[in-house]
Amino acid sequence: MWYNFSEVEEVFELDKFIDKNNFKGMTLKAAIEYLNTHPESTELVERSLEVISDEEKRLNAFITVKNEIEKGIPIGIKDNINVKGMKTTCASKILEGYVAPYDATVIKKLRVCGYAFVGKTNLDEFAMGASTEYSAFGPTRNPHDVERVAGGSSGGSAAAVASGEVIAALGSDTGGSIRQPAAFCGVVGFKPTYGLVSRYGLVAFASSLDQIGPITKTVEDSAILMNIIAGKDENDATTVDRNIDFTQFVGKQIPKMKIAVAKQSFGEGVEEGIKNRVNEFVQELSRHGHDVDVVDIDEIKYSVATYYIIAPSEVSSNLSRFDGVKYGLRISSDSLREMYEKTRGLGFGEEVRRRILIGTFNLSAAYYDAYFEKAQKVRRVIANKLYSVFEKYDFIVTPTSPVVAFKVKSVNDPLVYYMMDIFTIPANLAGIPAISIPYGKSENLPVGIQIMGPRFSDAKLLGFADWVERNLGKS
Repeated sequence: MWYNFSEVEEVFELDKFIDKNNFKGMTLKAAIEYLNTHPESTELVERSLEVISDEEKRLNAFITVKNEIEKGIPIGIKDNINVKGMKTTCASKILEGYVAPYDATVIKKLRVCGYAFVGKTNLDEFAMGASTEYSAFGPTRNPHDVERVAGGSSGGSAAAVASGEVIAALGSDTGGSIRQPAAFCGVVGFKPTYGLVSRYGLVAFASSLDQIGPITKTVEDSAILMNIIAGKDENDATTVDRNIDFTQFVGKQIPKMKIAVAKQSFGEGVEEGIKNRVNEFVQELSRHGHDVDVVDIDEIKYSVATYYIIAPSEVSSNLSRFDGVKYGLRISSDSLREMYEKTRGLGFGEEVRRRILIGTFNLSAAYYDAYFEKAQKVRRVIANKLYSVFEKYDFIVTPTSPVVAFKVKSVNDPLVYYMMDIFTIPANLAGIPAISIPYGKSENLPVGIQIMGPRFSDAKLLGFADWVERNLGKS
């Protein structure tokens, strides 16, 4: 059952063989049209596997590749989302040998619509990182420069889409893990409003922040996927019942918008090339008649510290289940306690252990009030500030990342990594939708512009981002 459109601008000739180069540039919209007329075709999956075979030698975007020829639209799935019968590793040694016994809700929905899951994509272990360097299976490389990272934690999904290995991919976003790698790889990454997409079957990192979302070649493709994966789910009590057509404003003319550009976009720590692209973006918006103001959102500076108290605290609870007893790695020992210690000590990587320890400290009786409870209050302050901006403006604009993709192994200080999420974290803390779209380059590397909107403005946000892509797009 394909997702049909009455108007399709990009149509591949139905009698034309789709070669690898043709496939690499194929959008989801075009793939849907192709399969509407060739419902039994396996060509798209065949081409996808061919490109994966070629590109994986240099990218390492996939942990598992399902080398089976089947009909459907080839899509990559971040390897912390369960696909029945396939390994779920979370890029960690501790889940060694684990095969998912059920489909995540988003996977069930995609199956019904004829998607083929060609593989599970690489990530930072348990989605904790900004470069995919914390994967137990090695880092994913950036298709634009293999000496550089693809971003994280959904770096494998972003690289797979950018390189043309798959037509689209799913990632998860806890503090920017869809948007930042999308920016680094020059593709579109969308984090929906919290609660619009079920997290059932997503291995939990920080449950109050996690959200599944699409990584695609175009904004329209993200809207198409959102129409499939969004919806209330009885298996996830945090989902909300909202009937949204995410494509309703795509391809349409839009009215004049009021845009707030965060003053912090031009502040300390933001690379000059990034500032230049944001400046150009602002000028183009004004030239097209939109009202654009630079607004001081000073509370952004507290977002990283707040996030790195709340997220590790939730991690310490969520990851307690990985103990060597129920599933995955088990290192036998003389006592139960020693088995726990050895299994978790050797099974978890350095960054995961660091965050578990930070979280356990934050939740301890002596420090709960001083750290965790205070962070929750600051979270509310940050969210309220964003909500107050949205009372006057339709959207908030920032760079997605203050830097372009950096070289593999060039950053060793965890705090430097953490600060790379300064512009993406606020959307997770407030539960609002945010999208990263490519906008030019700096140092010959992609730059991403982030646009945030109020809660449940997802369709409007996608429509505006689509307009930007069509009218202001830069290669």
